Amino acid sequence: MAEKADEWGSAIDTTRPSIARAYDVVLHGKDNFEVDRAFVAEIVKVIPEIYDVATYNRQVLGRGVRYLIEQGITQFLDLGSGLPTVENTHQVAQRANPESRVVYVDNDPMVLAHGRALLAENENTAVVTSDLRDPAAILADESVQRLIDLGRPVGVMLVGVLHHLHDDEDPRGIVEAYMAAVPSGSYLFITHFCDSSQDSRDAEKKYLALLGTGRFRTVEEITTFFGDAELVEPGVVPLPLWRPEEPVPAELTVGQRLMFGGIARKL
Repeated sequence: MAEKADEWGSAIDTTRPSIARAYDVVLHGKDNFEVDRAFVAEIVKVIPEIYDVATYNRQVLGRGVRYLIEQGITQFLDLGSGLPTVENTHQVAQRANPESRVVYVDNDPMVLAHGRALLAENENTAVVTSDLRDPAAILADESVQRLIDLGRPVGVMLVGVLHHLHDDEDPRGIVEAYMAAVPSGSYLFITHFCDSSQDSRDAEKKYLALLGTGRFRTVEEITTFFGDAELVEPGVVPLPLWRPEEPVPAELTVGQRLMFGGIARKL
């Protein structure tokens, strides 16, 4: 395994594509390697709009966080956050409310490397390098304990990450564990690749073959992640249709229907 040591001493595998770095590629970032760019090039062959899909996901993140701020949420647990790009959760939230607190969680060592810069910039923001599949460890982490008051409502975010968990990893149980730890009035924010067309099914095969993860679920399957929480309007919908701030075409493209998402309030 080829590894690259960054200036903080973390070993980064450059022989296999990384979820966080591949997302960085489609957001036109610079924190990726040739193996990540090659992976994205293969996905483009199946879904030419994949760069646009990443943009839709980033845009809905901003709209969703602004909505949560409007509901009085001031603390966010952003699980599987990926590499910092533009309009990150803390930037959107703290622009609306400077007292907002954000903890990012990701298992990619490059995310921690960039997270150190965030920590220096902002005492209300932290990055935890951990696997979101271990809710107990994450909820017990010092940074989470310091910044997230589990006695007050929390915005729990799983934006563009649950589709990397296979069914045998019990993704619904993982979501339930996080939501069980937060009080009534908290919100769950999910976006997810959707089994919405033959093109999406072909893309799923590419993800599995090249990345080893990628489970494109139906709208009904995605909706089950919200459990008993109360979905806010318009429910679980293609990302461009979730509270759009600009006109949306009457007929959506394959790319516009590739990811669905929604937000729900814990009762």
